[in-house]
Order: sequence, then structure tokens, then C-alpha cells
Amino acid sequence: MKVNLYITALFLITLFSIHGVGQTMGSLRGKVTLQPANVAVRGALITINGLRRTALTDDAGSFEFQGIPFGKYEVIVHLERVSDVVKTVEILSGETALDFEMMLTVVNEQVTVTVTGEKEGIFSSFQPVTSIGSLQLTQKNPISLGEALENESGIAKRSFSPGASRPVIRGFDGDRVLVMQDGLRLGTVASQSGAYGESLNVLSVDRIEVVKGAATLLYGSNAIGGVINAVNENDSLTKGFSGYFTGFGGSNNWQAGGNGGLKFGAKDFMVWANGGGQKSNDYQTPRGRVVNSFSRDGVFNGGAGWFPTKGFLSFTYNNDWRRYGIPLEPDEDEAIDLKLRRHSYIVKGGYNFNSFIERGNFAIQYNEFTQDELEREDGEQELESRFFNKTFVYRASFEQRRRGKLSGMFGFSGFTRDYEVRGDDDLAPHTKQNNFAVFALEKLDFKTFGLQFGGRVENTSYKPLGRNLPERSFTGASASFGIRVPIRAFSVFAANFTHSFRAPALEELYNFGPHDDNFAFERGNANLRSEIGNGLDLSYRVNAKRVRAEANFFYYDLSRFVFLAFTGGTDAQSSLPIADYAQSDSRFVGTEFKFEGDLSRNFKFDTSLDYVNAKLTGNGKSLPRIPPLRGKIGLSANWKNLFLRPEILLVNRQDKIYTNETPTSGYAVLNLTGSYTLARERSAQIFSFNAYNLTDKFYQNHLSLIKDRMPEIGRGVRFSYTVRFF
Repeated sequence: MKVNLYITALFLITLFSIHGVGQTMGSLRGKVTLQPANVAVRGALITINGLRRTALTDDAGSFEFQGIPFGKYEVIVHLERVSDVVKTVEILSGETALDFEMMLTVVNEQVTVTVTGEKEGIFSSFQPVTSIGSLQLTQKNPISLGEALENESGIAKRSFSPGASRPVIRGFDGDRVLVMQDGLRLGTVASQSGAYGESLNVLSVDRIEVVKGAATLLYGSNAIGGVINAVNENDSLTKGFSGYFTGFGGSNNWQAGGNGGLKFGAKDFMVWANGGGQKSNDYQTPRGRVVNSFSRDGVFNGGAGWFPTKGFLSFTYNNDWRRYGIPLEPDEDEAIDLKLRRHSYIVKGGYNFNSFIERGNFAIQYNEFTQDELEREDGEQELESRFFNKTFVYRASFEQRRRGKLSGMFGFSGFTRDYEVRGDDDLAPHTKQNNFAVFALEKLDFKTFGLQFGGRVENTSYKPLGRNLPERSFTGASASFGIRVPIRAFSVFAANFTHSFRAPALEELYNFGPHDDNFAFERGNANLRSEIGNGLDLSYRVNAKRVRAEANFFYYDLSRFVFLAFTGGTDAQSSLPIADYAQSDSRFVGTEFKFEGDLSRNFKFDTSLDYVNAKLTGNGKSLPRIPPLRGKIGLSANWKNLFLRPEILLVNRQDKIYTNETPTSGYAVLNLTGSYTLARERSAQIFSFNAYNLTDKFYQNHLSLIKDRMPEIGRGVRFSYTVRFF
């Protein structure tokens, strides 16, 4: 009741806030150059955050804005597949000059759209955010989403094979981590099993953003642990031709592949397309080859958009297919493969109303996902099971015109889901799922601090077809309150309190039977109640001329936490241990720290640390597959066009374990990355390499369900070549 009253008050504030009084206007102009070649950048998108005004640089790299109210603003520069640049400017006179330098080096992106739905600098965000740009993704050449994000601060990977790895955020996995592309859910079944992967080609996106902590307000109850959003910048017009091509190869698992894309804009129209694929064979460890750890994938997506003065309308089609092995049996004559296919059709649009509602945005998406489980024995292949998962996703948001110190957005979202399995792995019945929610997120900007507050009311319902199981419906509310206080011009403190709600997942309610991939005979509980959480996030960030740092602390208290509780019994037919989906109170507490300092003009030192402790509060038992304490130390060297970065990853022993889980030893892994860049006026070429596990260290990922039979990859190197034109 209190949460509902809070959300009602929030909407009243939104509707009846007063207009600010007359403001004096100024102008902003500047130039954007690309380094280290020092050439002008044509077609870069300049955004003044807060005003939602944009401009493109001309052939000389210049831009200009007129009629800007006096005040302080974040200005963001974006060029496709190049690291964004953010600067803060204060407009106090008739004309202000601000120039930007963009770098073709592997650095962290400085922009997020996932937290609030509009671009903003990570430094000024209320919530902790990690952003990985296309340059970093290309240099890693990851096989899956989990590999792309592993070892980032606060992020680990759950792995069953290279093709099946999935990110874990602050110890949260499965249905508590939402994976999206351009703000819309993928529609896969990867959260339901440790052996399932996401259908997402990470080499074809501009960047991947990770919001750590509950992101339930904008995206739903299964983002209670965090949200991962793969972003493509196709919602604004880019004139002329631009594109890229990347080719790569690697030792150890004989990885090879390529990716490319083209974009063309003229007048009010733009078309785009990209595609590619890769293959990798079984990988080698210091103790031999991991049989059936191969992976294959391919992707194509294309679209077109119309961008008149007051809005836009676009259509995009995605086709992603992949096949990978599951190394359950150490026998080449007997193996299990998974084959995934995803078709996605997306219509997006926006319109500038120039009234109380300044802008409205909408998106609708249809996903058709199928997954085949194939068993190979003595050269013969047989289809064991086929998963069907069809989702229709919709979302609409409305950005309010800034009124005095108040700005914000509100909207609604939802999806329908049709889930069915045919074959041996039909643990859950054919089920129809429906979700609908309304939400609002508001911000008050004062001279000395800022406030952010919001709420979401959501309903999720399940209708199982057959097996005489009950229908369930869950309604709950989430709310948050945050404060951000600038300590000095280069540092900020942010604190967030979040109340969250999560409806039980389909598999938690209805699964019944042997689940080989999870090594358990699972028994769902159709009487489960909603999971309720209260969380606190504290963050301190520094962004000075020679020092960048971030320290985070989090504490989450989750009531009625759903987990697999092993009963001690064994199913006679499958010989698997019996595990029930049960509920108990739990708590997650942890910290993250990152530091980067300039030792000189050409050398930088960086280090990071993260730790999470999660347990059931009733009996003090540790929860399963929680990442151990980790640290990373690196040194970056830049000299003209050359970049080198050695790093050492240090991971502690993990002996805080759950029933039927084994501890893992600590280890240290040495890596070396580097690149050489040739930049011209309208193009750039990047040669890069990633040498990993240089000492050929034997080690195990504690979050792997089959770590005892599948240790991590041994020594190897990956090379890539990228050409881009602007």
C-alpha cells in the first residue's frame, strides 16, 4: 500500500510541476578531431544531454547550437564504433567554444542509455554502469556474451561450454539478469539452464552496457540483479556512407571469422545492414583437449529508417543462428549439441510533441526462437528435444518537458510469451505468459545535488496448458530513490535505495523431471510466492585529469528468495539428486573498486577488485556459484599509433560453497593485448592482438557447472584486422 501511494504521488508531481521562469540564451560551437591522426571528423553526432538537442558535424568537423539556456550541461560526441567522448560545459555568456578529440584506442565507453532511456555520461549516472565498446569487443573476439563481459568489475561468467557462457552480475544469475538488444528482450531460454546460451552476436553491436543493481523500474522484475543491453546506434540519422569490416583468427581452438556492416543516409532516410560469423574448434587446456567444446555462429541484421524533423520511424530484422557442443561426455562417439535460431522483427518510432510531453518513443518486437537438442552416437544424429519460444514485446515511453528543476519520463511496457518443448526435455508444460507494467522515473537537479525517484507496477501471469497445473498471477510494485552529490568538480557521491519485486520464473513454478544440464531432478513449486527485495547501493567516483576511480558498495536483502534445495534423495530412474524449488530469505553484500592513473603522458596504471558474499540468512548456508574475490592489475602504454597493455588477473580460492558444489583453487592468469592504428581523414585501420593465459595456467571457473571436467582455456593468441570508414 505504501509503495502504491508513493507511485501515485510520483505521477502527481509529474503532472502538476511548475514551469521554470525565463532564461537567458547562449550558443555553443566547436570542432571534433580524430586522434592520433588529428583529422576532422565528419558526421559525428553531438548531443546536449538534458536538452535532448542534437547536431551533426560538417565536412570540417564543426558543429554549432543556438538558443541554449544558460546553465551546466553534459555534451556527448558519438561516432559509430568509436569510443564516445563526454565533456561538461557551462553556458554563461553569448558564445561558448568546446572542442573534442576522439581516440581510436581501446578505452572504456563513457556513455549509457540503459539507465534512464536517454544518453548520459557514466560519471554522472545514479547507478553503477559498465560499458564495453566495439573496439574492446573486437580485440577480445569473444565466442559468447559471457566471454565478452567476464572479468569486468562486478561481472563473472556462468559457463557450460564456450558457446553457452552467460554473464553473472554481483552473484545474480538466471532469471534475475535480463539480457536485451536495443532495450528489448531477446526472447531466448538462456536463463532457464546452465547449458543454454544467448543468441547475440557481440561483434556486430556498437557497445554493451551493464547496469549493476536492481534495474527493475524501467525493464521489469527479472532485472532484479541487473540488466545487460547490447546497443546499436540506429535511432538517429547519419548522412553519407559509413561502415566497417573485421577479420580475425586465433590459435588454441583455431578460431576464425569476420564481421562487417554498411550504413547510408541521405535526406531523411537511412538504410543499414551488417552480418558475419565465426567458428572455433575444441579448445586446449594445459591437461589436454576438451572434447565437443566447438562453436559455430552467424548473424545478419538490416533495416531502414525515416527521420523527418520531428521524429523517426524504423524497421529492423535480425537473424541469428548458432550451434555449439556440450562437453558432458568425454567420448567423441557420444556427444550432445545445441542448435539455436532466432528471428526478430522490430518497429521503432519517436515523435517530438513540443508540449508537456516533449517526446514519445515506442517499440514493438516479435521474436521467434527455436532450440534443438541433438544427440550424436556412433556417427548417427538424433533430435532429442525442440524448444519453441515466441514473444511479442512492446514498450512506450514519454519524456516530459523540463519544468524548473524537474525532468523525467513515464510509460508502459509488456510482453506475451508462448513456450513449448517437444521431446525428452519437456520439463515444463506448454505455457502462455503475459506481462504488463506502468513505470515512471523522475529527476530533480539542484545546484548542489540531484535526486532521482521512480516506481513501477507490474503484473505477470502464467497459463499452463495440460498436466492439471494451476494458473498463477503475480502483481507487485518496485520503487527507488537516489541522491547524487558532487563533492568537487571532479568527484561525485551517489546513493540508491531500491525496493524490488520479482515474480517466480516459469521453470521455478512448473519444472518436473530430470534436468541433465543442471545435474538435478527438478521439482517446481506452483505455490511459490513473489520475491521481494530491498537494496542499498553506495558509489563514489572520481574523474580528474590524471585519475579515474570508482568505489561501490552494495547490500541486498531478498525475502522469499527462490533457489534449488537438494533434498538428499535420488531419483531411481535418472540417478540424479532430487532438488526442489524452495524459498528462504537471503542477503547479498559486496564491493567493487576500479582505479586508473596517468603515470606519464604515455603510461597508465589500472587496478580493480570485486567481491560478493551471498547466503541464506536462515541457516547461514552459502548460495551456489558465487564468484570468488578477484583482482586485476594492468599497465597501458601508448606511443603514437601503438598501444600495449599487459595485465594479471588474480582470483582467490572459493570454499564458500552450497550443497553438491565443489570448491575451486585460486589462480593467477597473465594476458597481453595490443593494437596499432592507422588513421586517415575518412578511414582508419586497426591491427590488434590478444594473447591470453601466457603461462598456460591450469584453472577452473567456479561458476561452471562442469568445472571438474571442463577447465578453462590454455595459452593462445587472437589476431584481428579492422578497417572503418566514416
